[in-house]
Amino acid sequence: METAEELKSCCAALYEKDWARLLLGDSYHPGGLALTERMGEVLELRPGMRVLDVAAGRGTSALHIAHTFGCEVVGTDLSAEMSRLATVCAAEAGLSSQITFQQGDAEQLPFADNTFDAVLCECAFCTFPDKPTAAREFARVLRPGGRVGLSDLTREGELPPELQSLLAWVACIADARPLEEYAHHLRTAGCDDITTETHHEALAQMVKEIRGRLVAAQLLVGLKKLELPDVDLAQAQMVARSAEQAIRDGKLGYALIFGQWHEG
Repeated sequence: METAEELKSCCAALYEKDWARLLLGDSYHPGGLALTERMGEVLELRPGMRVLDVAAGRGTSALHIAHTFGCEVVGTDLSAEMSRLATVCAAEAGLSSQITFQQGDAEQLPFADNTFDAVLCECAFCTFPDKPTAAREFARVLRPGGRVGLSDLTREGELPPELQSLLAWVACIADARPLEEYAHHLRTAGCDDITTETHHEALAQMVKEIRGRLVAAQLLVGLKKLELPDVDLAQAQMVARSAEQAIRDGKLGYALIFGQWHEG
């Protein structure tokens, strides 16, 4: 079994691959930018606010948040390469004055206390090995009264072995937690006024799309029109099929979790 640090490094390295974008799409999370915008609405983002996007990846959500709500966004990701690519995307979008990206670990955020008005983390919290520490870090960098928004996979009961593999971990499935457990981590870190929304249909749609992309990728590889030397397509298809069944059985879902930190 990989150590916590190995798991984090493996996830970061795999998300850098072009095939990850090919299979997962631009947003890398269920619901795409529509749920990112929903999160911004619930967090009541507006011009003048400073927002931290944890595990920002290539910056797709950060760009959308900055453009839609007019706030200043800082994105951080464990991968230095992803942060570099996100910086390029911000420049190409003409948003460099509103957005910055830098490498950083969610469990050791490289920011001073009381720095942000809001923190968001999409489909990544479940991959953090030390979730209580990550939640405390969110609280530390938030200003009094600041808001937090998480979106993540949820689980009920035990998952089959293929959904507890390294590939399933990278896909944010293996360590998905019950909805109440996410709320508990935030509450223990000092968050109150916690609300949740379930969006299981968004996860079902994303898995359906991934299965279609896997079939297309398998065909292109067979025709030698696509090379994916570091991808086990058969294993990926097995994980996707099992995930689809787990969603139908009510064992896997997707939710947004919101809260606000106490004043003072």
